[in-house]
Amino acid sequence: MGAMSIWHWVILLLIVVLLFGRGKISEVMGDVAKGIKSFKKGMADDDEVANDTGSGPKTIDHRSSVEASKSEQSKVR
Repeated sequence: MGAMSIWHWVILLLIVVLLFGRGKISEVMGDVAKGIKSFKKGMADDDEVANDTGSGPKTIDHRSSVEASKSEQSKVR
C-alpha cells in the first residue's frame, strides 16, 4: 500500500469527471476563483480603512499592571 501509481490517479480523475461532468467542475473552479478575488479585495479594503483613520497597529503592554503603573508614575515625575 505505497504511493498510488499514475493509473490510480487517471482512474480517479475519470470517475470524478463522469460524476460531476466537465461543465460542473469548471463552474466550481470559477466560483473558487471569484471567492479568492473577493477575499483579496476585502483584505485590501480593510488595509485602506486602517490607513485612512491614521490609527496604526495598537501596541499592547504585556507587563503586569503594577509594573505598568510604576512606569507611568515615573513618566509623570
